[in-house]
Amino acid sequence: MKRLVRAFTLIEILVALAIFGVMSSLAYAALGSTLSSADLLNARMNRLQSVQRTMRLLSSDLMQTSPRPVRTEFGDTLSPALLTTLSGDFALELTRAGWGNPAGLPRSTLQRAAYRLEGDELVRYHWNVLDRTFANEPVVTVLLDNVESLQFRYYQDNGEWSDIWPPSEQPGAEVFARARPRAVEIILTLADEGELSRLIEVAP
Repeated sequence: MKRLVRAFTLIEILVALAIFGVMSSLAYAALGSTLSSADLLNARMNRLQSVQRTMRLLSSDLMQTSPRPVRTEFGDTLSPALLTTLSGDFALELTRAGWGNPAGLPRSTLQRAAYRLEGDELVRYHWNVLDRTFANEPVVTVLLDNVESLQFRYYQDNGEWSDIWPPSEQPGAEVFARARPRAVEIILTLADEGELSRLIEVAP
């Protein structure tokens, strides 16, 4: 007696294909959403790392501020070891210690560095010499974008805060040029993160 072999009908094949198409679309949409979320997460992590790296570099520069003033490009006046003015070229300019020299180059372990905003970018400058001339070009590094403002507040020995440094009441040119605050507050405002602040104690 022969056994009848039952095959799929055309309708069953079409239904199976439709179900497969729907499942494939759902799987593709889920994969696209996962990849998009991964890209957003990577962008977020990269942003946070850039912010942390910038704050760490600012903190390191301020903590290692050296009382070493530098001569201006004209060579006739001293620029203070730490400088923030309301009308200066830079938001912060300082001499910092601890500049590593693993290659043994003929240079100081002190470094003159400066920060300023250019558009919405925070840029760090540093020079390979302390008492520079117009021939000494700075090394320029863009640290962060989407920056709205960068401010500093300085805690003085008398317990008062100042938005500029050196404070105007410092007596004597030499004292004025070498003066350092007891602490510095960094206030960094970002378009996407809001206001970030950090209080740094300056090494005595």
